[in-house]
Amino acid sequence: MLSGVATTRRALAGIGLALLLVVGAAPPAAAALRADPGAGCPPDQPDCSVWDDEPGKPGDPGGGGDDGGDDGSGGGGGVCQWNGRTIPCYDEDLGWFNNGDGCYYKLSEGTVEPPEGEQWYLQTCNGGDLGTQVMVTLADPPPGFGAPPDPEELARRALASISLLPAPLRMAPRKSIGPGLVGLPVWMWAARSTSYFGPLTASASDRGVTVSIEAKVNRIVWDMGNGDEVPCETAGTPYDSKGNRAGETSPDCGYDKGYQKAGTYRVTATTHWKVTWHGGGESGEILVTRNSGNVPIQINELQVVTR
Repeated sequence: MLSGVATTRRALAGIGLALLLVVGAAPPAAAALRADPGAGCPPDQPDCSVWDDEPGKPGDPGGGGDDGGDDGSGGGGGVCQWNGRTIPCYDEDLGWFNNGDGCYYKLSEGTVEPPEGEQWYLQTCNGGDLGTQVMVTLADPPPGFGAPPDPEELARRALASISLLPAPLRMAPRKSIGPGLVGLPVWMWAARSTSYFGPLTASASDRGVTVSIEAKVNRIVWDMGNGDEVPCETAGTPYDSKGNRAGETSPDCGYDKGYQKAGTYRVTATTHWKVTWHGGGESGEILVTRNSGNVPIQINELQVVTR
């Protein structure tokens, strides 16, 4: 079997209120995680989350979303099925696939002149098995022959060439600093970087058609671990215990009402990427999500001492 035939697809930081907690520097382990976006991920999967506290459980790189599909390697012009296998509808060496008989056809030069009005084709049957190659003559091209490459498939091929990562996510309060308090606002934010928010660009070409893509994050949805979700359309604002908003709500990404009960909550977040593509006379969008791991947050009741 030719290798090219079968496709290979692959809050407040401690809440920082002056009368409560003082935000300290991130621990050495956190600094190491921020320096290595793949820290805490499986060896073959860099697309998982990094928190500035504990890395938590590595996230699902594409949970709930379209992760870009196949990488498009080995062919173009869409994908076809044969005997339960997904194969390219076009292969550089074999030509175009005919779903009707399971054979590829490529124009060729025979050793003798073909009959009048016919042409020689290299026929590779059984979904591209090189052991079943023969030369045949046909008066008309077989079904599917000469089909142009599929622009969306090229877009997915371009998407497979870049990594869409979940941004390192941070919040206050956080476990490494100290507990928060019931009813106080929580701040959430993410590392600001083109690597994590875009725009990232790429392109792919096949038989004279080029498709370009641009990938950007359009929102992060935070799951606060108690049934509440907070969508943020920006990276958020880092909490500063000495800033002019210390002790108040975040200006752009916060859980303003705070937790209403004491306890330990596990917070996760989903980064939503939008990939726009154009080329080959067409355009479209591909939506991709990247899921974080989880981080525990301890929320305590405010104790008032009276005399």
